[in-house]
Amino acid sequence: MEINSGVDQEHLIDLLVIGGGVNGTGIARDAAGRGLSVLLCEQDDLARYTSSSSTKLIHGGLRYLEQYDFKLVRNSLQEREVLLRSAPHIIWPLRFILPHYKALRPRWLIRLGLFIYDHLGKRKLLPASKGVNLRRHISGEALKPEFIHGFEYSDCWVQDARLVVLNAVDAEQHGARILTRTKCIALSRGQDYWTATLDDLTTRETSEVMVRSVVNAAGPWVEQVAGLDRKSQSAHGVRLVKGSHIIVPKIFDHDYVYLFQNSDRRIMFAIPYESDFTLLGTTDVEVLADPAEASTSDQEVQYICDNVNRYFTRPVTPADVVHTYCGVRPLFDDAAKDASKTTRDYVLHMNDQGPPVISVYGGKLTTYRILSEEVMDMLVETLDIDAQAWTGTGILPGGDFPEKSYPQFVESCRKRYPWCVPGLIDKLARNYGSRIEMVIGEASAMDQLGQHFGDMLYEAEARYLVEHEWARTVDDIVWRRTRAGLWAEPALLQKLEHWLAGLMTVSDD
Repeated sequence: MEINSGVDQEHLIDLLVIGGGVNGTGIARDAAGRGLSVLLCEQDDLARYTSSSSTKLIHGGLRYLEQYDFKLVRNSLQEREVLLRSAPHIIWPLRFILPHYKALRPRWLIRLGLFIYDHLGKRKLLPASKGVNLRRHISGEALKPEFIHGFEYSDCWVQDARLVVLNAVDAEQHGARILTRTKCIALSRGQDYWTATLDDLTTRETSEVMVRSVVNAAGPWVEQVAGLDRKSQSAHGVRLVKGSHIIVPKIFDHDYVYLFQNSDRRIMFAIPYESDFTLLGTTDVEVLADPAEASTSDQEVQYICDNVNRYFTRPVTPADVVHTYCGVRPLFDDAAKDASKTTRDYVLHMNDQGPPVISVYGGKLTTYRILSEEVMDMLVETLDIDAQAWTGTGILPGGDFPEKSYPQFVESCRKRYPWCVPGLIDKLARNYGSRIEMVIGEASAMDQLGQHFGDMLYEAEARYLVEHEWARTVDDIVWRRTRAGLWAEPALLQKLEHWLAGLMTVSDD
């Protein structure tokens, strides 16, 4: 049944964004910064699924050149530099080592691909690629002796879940409302607006909001959300592809990342992770069941181990694994036979038969910002948007430190907080940038940071995450907003859970 248009315009929201991953929060940020009234709802925690389970790279996607996806690579390379400027605390440059595997690709072909990679995106901030002698380069020490030649090139690392949260923080600072653990369970199309029914999964209370437009950025659930609109005309489909990663104690002692070529033509990364570990992945496995139930299989663990063991002198076994994670990528279904060949580019479908709804298919971390701009361009006429695109020069919260470089910023923080235990300032600066002041507050000694929950996690940081970043559970804190779960003992996690329960009880009162 259609809803009539007799709604109080003062209570009509310009945009409802469904989904709190990187695309959803990026769209909410862009829209709120242009002066629109914005509401974002997420059925779980921000970045709970795909966006916190990536390989954690901001990159052009070197392997996509082999698939002739030059547009995706060019856009990604251009965005790599934009994002590096916008969030220098959570995004930073890395140098990658690509050992040459003679049986797979000739050296001249790799050299040509890297030349294109260097120049396709008008690189300015990062050094160019070059050939390396692995018998002389430090990265060669961990490799088997048959790997003599290799290549070195640049890409960037990102704290993926923090990228999502910071987009939500910036959206809220520009006036957006962010509702986590809130599911959109119904959409009714009127002549001029939508009526959306929202279910607060904590209180089990439902409410209705009237909105002028809807963006469906639900990731793996994009088709289910599209189905809430009975007049949906989308002819697109989504292909769910699982990418799994394993974390092991570090197997090399330097800052270079390895990109390995697999015999099945896929690739594998070996990345220095949180000082003490190495991150290995990823896989491409089609998912046919509920994406919320996806997990890393024993077969995937063995696949990763087998492929990295073709290169490293020190073997990796499933017994070495200290943690696994997987994300389900909601790829646009382009009918590719091989899941690894399915495009990582995005497709936006707009139904404007009445109030508009835009559904987001596919995409990757690196291109979330230009995806958000394109969504706003599609809504300019309907929402009468006058404000220009702004996120290309916008700085994400915490990235606005006055020092000329990140190392200078960290050094100034050490001088400001000389009483902090070794390593704490580095960790807080990497997570929060200039917002480190909000985390530490008025504390002037370690005991003023409150309870110690393990590793470098103290009550002051946990309280900040609850009050300013929508953290509600232990997992929200130790796996997405920090990586403390890699070190925390069960007893300390129980202490954190008890502290959270007490804090939530007080807030409910």
